[in-house]
Amino acid sequence: MKISILDLSGQKIRDVELPSQFSEEFRPDLIQRAVLAVQSNKRQPYAASRLAGKRPAAKLSRRRRKYRGSYGIGISRVPRKIMTRRGTRMNWVGAFAPGTVGGRRAHPPKSEKIWIKKINDKERMKSIRSAIAATISRESAAARGHIPPENYPFALDEKFESLDKTAKVIDALVKLGFEHELDRASHKNVRAGKGKSRGRKYKKKKGPLIVVSELGKMAYSASNIPGIDVVEAKNLNAELLAPGGKPGRITIWTSSALNDMKEKKLFC
Repeated sequence: MKISILDLSGQKIRDVELPSQFSEEFRPDLIQRAVLAVQSNKRQPYAASRLAGKRPAAKLSRRRRKYRGSYGIGISRVPRKIMTRRGTRMNWVGAFAPGTVGGRRAHPPKSEKIWIKKINDKERMKSIRSAIAATISRESAAARGHIPPENYPFALDEKFESLDKTAKVIDALVKLGFEHELDRASHKNVRAGKGKSRGRKYKKKKGPLIVVSELGKMAYSASNIPGIDVVEAKNLNAELLAPGGKPGRITIWTSSALNDMKEKKLFC
């Protein structure tokens, strides 16, 4: 399959043959597994404190004629702590047990739990190639909610990697027809639920992925644009190509990145 190479103004320069990685069979099941494997490796272990819910002294005797015991009081055998007392009459409150207010959890999360999900190397490579092939499908991009230009898919001249200003990158993307896509990715919504208080108040949308041969000035100048990610061709993974396990992310390839894919036989 051939693809057009455009300059920064959107004019066609030439046609090039796509590397063999772009002809891989579409396998959404493998892509989903590979994305879950990447996400599980980035997950940070967490656990509750070992003393959570165990701090109050809640020992209560059940023996006959025991001072401060609960024998003959007609109450359930629940660990309790004394709040106040009057003589031998105690004001008990349930504590320590999982069914009580402020008590410990029956099965709290443990830091030793292994979250990593493994995937075979051949399956991982095949999933990346399948996600790469999905990036040149206009139908897959539209199914993800992207707004691709009319002449999509296409690749860009290697001069695109030398842009050193954010304004220049935005101007080039607008000339290439990504104006509506940039506008879509710039909006953010307030998250529903308690995630707002846990450092992730806003939900943001994924925009175009830019694949280059090496991270230069353009990688830093494009980092301020909402929704855009810049990555070297050799560092591609399933999550970047198919965020959330849904293939078809709009991807802008540079001609030098395509050459690296072909000459170095990446992910083959």
